[in-house]
Amino acid sequence: MIELNADIGEGCDDASLMPYLGRVSVACGGHAGDAASMAAALQLAAAHGVAVGAHPGYPDRIHFGRRPLAATEDEIAAWVTQQTEVLAEQAGRLGLRLAHVKPHGALYNAAACDVGVARAIARAVAAFDPALVLVGLSGSQLIAAGAAAGLAVLDEAFADRRYQADGLLVSRETSGALVTDPEKAAHQALALAQGLPVATLNGKPIRIAAGTICLHSDTPNALNIGRAVHAALNRG
Repeated sequence: MIELNADIGEGCDDASLMPYLGRVSVACGGHAGDAASMAAALQLAAAHGVAVGAHPGYPDRIHFGRRPLAATEDEIAAWVTQQTEVLAEQAGRLGLRLAHVKPHGALYNAAACDVGVARAIARAVAAFDPALVLVGLSGSQLIAAGAAAGLAVLDEAFADRRYQADGLLVSRETSGALVTDPEKAAHQALALAQGLPVATLNGKPIRIAAGTICLHSDTPNALNIGRAVHAALNRG
């Protein structure tokens, strides 16, 4: 079965989704997260045998890292390094090692299409630990930058988000951006896992290569979505 992942340590019910996941990305102080939440998330992942990685974002807690910030490549690289380092130190205290880095929110979306942002993130990850996997939107500039930097990369697709015809995610500000019906999310996840076309918001189907499929604990119906997706993929 294809791996499922989720972003955790953001103040939602992470424990309920954990049995369905193979990988988690932990908020590490930029958009959300503090020492206590990071430790709790790491312990939860360890208890379930789930691979854990850093989820750095724009340092903008007011907007939860979902608003782009003007920044140089050096500033972006520094944010990614600092946040990843904080989580790595927390993990080390628990005898754990980070497996990957996945940007959050607006930083993730910027890295999908902005070569400079993608390059800055990949440079930071490669300099911090070249053994880390870089997770990014499937087929995006971040995936290309990670590969160019010599990193292992993981193409990510989404069960609970709608796509544009160009393969980018529909903005959360747009009506219909989230897939909140468990059966529809399960249908999309199964299509992604099987390499079949998925519908876009304008109706034009596209194919998306998926190495891992993301669920969000803050999506309405998150637990039921997790159950339905996991069951569909097991049957698939």
